[in-house]
Amino acid sequence: MMYLTYTPVKTTEEAKTLGRQLLEEKLAFCVNIIPNCSSIYLEKSKIKESDEAILIMKTNADFETLKKRISELHSYEIPAILKINVEDVNKEYLDWNSQP
Repeated sequence: MMYLTYTPVKTTEEAKTLGRQLLEEKLAFCVNIIPNCSSIYLEKSKIKESDEAILIMKTNADFETLKKRISELHSYEIPAILKINVEDVNKEYLDWNSQP
């Protein structure tokens, strides 16, 4: 079963570093990076804005293990780590992904 994770980070460079590390550790099999994303959010009841990059990871790793590792590598004190369940995916992609 495959799922996606969504995690914003401070910079595109951090996204690349974190993504490469998760790939090397086999905690993800594909990392998409959306650079230069503008974020507007509430922090302690105040509206804030910042530029971020977004990591979208395709994985079948244990989610608790992945969350723990992202938290260890991430520069934010409390990173957003969202799991997005995938209901269906083409078999050819899953087969390609499971190759050594």
